[in-house]
Amino acid sequence: MSAHRIEELDFLKCVMIVLMVAFHLVYIGDSFPAAKEFVYTFHMPVFLMISGYLMNVQKATSAFLRNILFFIIPYVIMESGYTFMASLLPIREHIDNLTISVFFDKLFLHPLGPYWFLHTLIICGLTYFASFRIPVIERTIHNKTPLSVLTTLGRIIAMGILLFLLSQAGFLSFTMAFYFLIGVTLHNTETDFISFFHPSWLSLPALLLFPLLHKNIPFGDLLTVYLMISFLLALFPHISYRYRRLLLFLGRNTLPIYLFSPIFTILCKSLVVPLSFDPTKILFLVSSLIACISGSLAIAFAMDLCRVSPFFFGSEKILKK
Repeated sequence: MSAHRIEELDFLKCVMIVLMVAFHLVYIGDSFPAAKEFVYTFHMPVFLMISGYLMNVQKATSAFLRNILFFIIPYVIMESGYTFMASLLPIREHIDNLTISVFFDKLFLHPLGPYWFLHTLIICGLTYFASFRIPVIERTIHNKTPLSVLTTLGRIIAMGILLFLLSQAGFLSFTMAFYFLIGVTLHNTETDFISFFHPSWLSLPALLLFPLLHKNIPFGDLLTVYLMISFLLALFPHISYRYRRLLLFLGRNTLPIYLFSPIFTILCKSLVVPLSFDPTKILFLVSSLIACISGSLAIAFAMDLCRVSPFFFGSEKILKK
């Protein structure tokens, strides 16, 4: 990923991770199905788009593969643990008979829980690397000639074809991979992410037409993603410095929140009955979000303190201040 942080992207990531945690709370998802459907239209696509935009395949092969390795390690550990627990706990994705074949099916083809995102990211990253590091002509894609532009577009198309073939083989969803491809396209055509999504308050009233966009307009989901990013980018400059610091901190630390929050979303089921007196469910939502996010960050802090992070994430510290 890029060493230089773009605050607007961290803000987008913060909003998406909070929404992800919120609607992974079964009580909230079941209580507000229309809101869940709306959020699921854009929250993970935005993550994939940003990942494609920031991923750097031009670094040395060993460095890039090391980065991928430290996506694979947490994925294998967390997905294995989630699959095993799904065979024990009465959750929605409960597995009645966990066998070796079922286990490997979940690990390699059909991940359970939220960890499909890392599975997709690993496959997309390797496909991106293969498509852009195979020499087509002697000129590099950074050469400012018409021929190099053609080569870049050719590689993007080749990557799209590879992702489509992998989706047909059952390794990932092409719909989700397509958002990663959009990010890759923006980066390699030197298109500024913020300018492309054109921050605008007009996106908000347009989003109110979501049921129409989603069900009746071709590429309605893609348009919803665009409008949501546009609206959030318009909102960002108006957030006060005090709140912005917290939001950007969360945006810098979406990985541990994403990885460890499922532990706490399960535990938060115990809050349903004590907080059932609140018909709005806002108290449950706020309490659960605080527990899930702070608990996930506490695990990351403990891993840094115990010097486990280099083996799990490939870096000295996973918690970014």
